[in-house]
Amino acid sequence: VQLQASGGGLVQAGGSLMLSCTASARTFNSYVMAWFRQAPGKARMFVAARGGRRDSTYYAESVKGRFSMSRDNASNTIYLQMNSLKSEDTAVYYCAADEDGPYSIATMYRYWGQGTLVTVSS
Repeated sequence: VQLQASGGGLVQAGGSLMLSCTASARTFNSYVMAWFRQAPGKARMFVAARGGRRDSTYYAESVKGRFSMSRDNASNTIYLQMNSLKSEDTAVYYCAADEDGPYSIATMYRYWGQGTLVTVSS
């Protein structure tokens, strides 16, 4: 499975940004998809995850109420709508996929995209 993330950029605090991640998987809806982020000098942290079908979406406490993850199985794409952005949201954002899950631990995901940088200016 190949993942391609896009949509990062520079945004002011309080602003919004939407990330996208497209997967090459033939059976996209069988994969659990997730978003992680990694700030400079820090570990890769869980942001959100969702199963393939009508599954619940799980969020890190730090983004609940501000971020929303969705997936479009018809286009093999997941999205991360980020609202009310804060400077502490600055990080490289990665999409990930696995046949099992959802998990909040990065090492449990087998497939990773290349990352897209989000910079929030205060």
